[in-house]
Amino acid sequence: MNILDTIYAKAKGNPQKVAFPEAANEKMMQAAFEAGRDGYIYPVLVGDAEELRALAAERGYDASVFTFVDLNDEEYKNRIIAAYVALEDTRLKEKALARRMQNPLYYAMAMQKVGEVAVTFAGIDNTTGDVLLAGQMMIGLKPDISTVSSIGLCDIPGFEGSEGSLLAIGDSAVCTNPNAEQLADIGISACETVESLLGWEPRCAFVCYSTLGSGQGELIDKVTEAVKIAQEKRPDLAIDGEFQFDAAISPAVAAKKVKRESKVAGRANVVIWPDLNVGNVAVKLIQQFGHADAYGPMLQGFNSVVCDCSRGAPVSEIKGNIIISAVRAAGMKK
Repeated sequence: MNILDTIYAKAKGNPQKVAFPEAANEKMMQAAFEAGRDGYIYPVLVGDAEELRALAAERGYDASVFTFVDLNDEEYKNRIIAAYVALEDTRLKEKALARRMQNPLYYAMAMQKVGEVAVTFAGIDNTTGDVLLAGQMMIGLKPDISTVSSIGLCDIPGFEGSEGSLLAIGDSAVCTNPNAEQLADIGISACETVESLLGWEPRCAFVCYSTLGSGQGELIDKVTEAVKIAQEKRPDLAIDGEFQFDAAISPAVAAKKVKRESKVAGRANVVIWPDLNVGNVAVKLIQQFGHADAYGPMLQGFNSVVCDCSRGAPVSEIKGNIIISAVRAAGMKK
């Protein structure tokens, strides 16, 4: 059973409600329908309910698979507003929230915040910036986390790591040049993501061109400071570095280069890049020359799961990311 089969089985065993504020989009509706029809999620379409029902019928979808939430249903909207503003960690008042909820993206995230749905899935009609802004305003960031970032999951043929062929990597998509504090947040968030999605005990390595002082430079200083901050914030997590990439994932290399006790060296299942330049190049090398399947990027750092899919993604990929997001949400509830 490959990793997607495992994740799909988890989703079917505990399907979550997923809100779709871009449901009128043909690809998004198809992906939502297929994921719901196959029992992985309960799809909730947010928008003009009459229009969405007509589009579902026109496209040949069984409307009973969907739950429709109408933006014009004042009674339901007022109930969401009242529940939202009653929460201690929200900033918006009734009038400001009502204005924003004219936008289906903000409406769906308000529903998510009050527990009506577990996930809001968007990104085709809204830009990444739109989704990130709405997520920070409506869902908020986790305590002690000030950085939104991303993580990807690579399934690398021939790789024999501590989790078989799987390796989690981040950030390869969001933070361009994180400072030490932000880098620490990325590592902590990545640990929480793999715990919620896969049930792993994370072993997180911060990597660069030096292993425990073998090199010098500002980049190394940033990474070592990030490791220190992350360890102080979350002493319960196995976080270590700075390591070169091979020392992080290869027991044989770690035995030569790491001359002290480490739970992570040679056994890392999470690797944190020093910046986006390294991360973007690294993930493409892993894909091109390692022939890896790379799943993600998955946004992290929010109080609950916020999703931003690629506008150019095929329906199959969108469906897979919907299901991954639902499993993450179920894991975070625990």
